[in-house]
Amino acid sequence: MGRYRLKKMHKGDKPLKEKYRTKRRTRDLDQIHGDMKSPDSLLKQEVDLDKPGAAQFYCLTCAKYYVDQKALSDHFKSKPHKRRLKALETEPYTQEEAERAAGMGSYLL
Repeated sequence: MGRYRLKKMHKGDKPLKEKYRTKRRTRDLDQIHGDMKSPDSLLKQEVDLDKPGAAQFYCLTCAKYYVDQKALSDHFKSKPHKRRLKALETEPYTQEEAERAAGMGSYLL
């Protein structure tokens, strides 16, 4: 096989990569801030056999389900969880702030 043909074989992989990137996408920080206003509904869910761990082991800050309590407690010690906690300390921007930054709203001191 020629060198050119080997390079051309991976040309159509872009849609495949995008599919996997969106498959593993987690909730955004502003969505998680909204979830944290009423955490009881997410932390005490009904048994759902389609989700990992029957939806009983859920990390609210990372918006992920885990198989058992040990996996959840190991996740609490992990770096990605601690990074997510640090990122959630900042308050998300509101729609009014975004409009003011774009010059659409009124300026307030």
